[in-house]
Amino acid sequence: MAEEAWTYGCALGRTKGLLIRKPEMVAAMVRKARRPIMVVGREVEDAELDDGRKATDYVADVARSGDIPVVTSAYAYNALVERGVRPAAMSLVEIIDRLQDPGWKGLDGKGQYDLALFVGAPYHMLSQALSSLRHFAPRLTTISIDRYFHPNAKWSLPNASPAEWREGLASVARALRGHGHRPSDS
Repeated sequence: MAEEAWTYGCALGRTKGLLIRKPEMVAAMVRKARRPIMVVGREVEDAELDDGRKATDYVADVARSGDIPVVTSAYAYNALVERGVRPAAMSLVEIIDRLQDPGWKGLDGKGQYDLALFVGAPYHMLSQALSSLRHFAPRLTTISIDRYFHPNAKWSLPNASPAEWREGLASVARALRGHGHRPSDS
């Protein structure tokens, strides 16, 4: 059965993102990527999961386990720093604009990113951002590891309860732990 967008009207056009049924697939794609990046929105700090922890705890674990550079909004910046992640601060609109720019050399000046993980941005805003990337940055693989299915991402985790989302994020982190991502050849 196909997964549906969390809210109606978010999947326009002929293409629809593919569903990730096993969270470990995310880790495999991150390991295969030459230059992954994670874009973290403000809602991870507000999202409390079924175990009493914040989604930020699990998102930070994914970033640390995969050695993935992180860009976040100012709202979530300190929460990630407190959890051992050194993010760059940038609005969602700004990072989307940069990811679309073929001349941008990345946060570290070493080249464009080929895979972007997204989590924690407001649903409607992220839906539009992913649609923009789908049309104007086709070289970029986009993956939503959010709690809700995003049809505008190339790949997305399914709609999930807080417990299922927590376990999904924990599974991604476990699969990345000790492996990280393959370094770029540059």
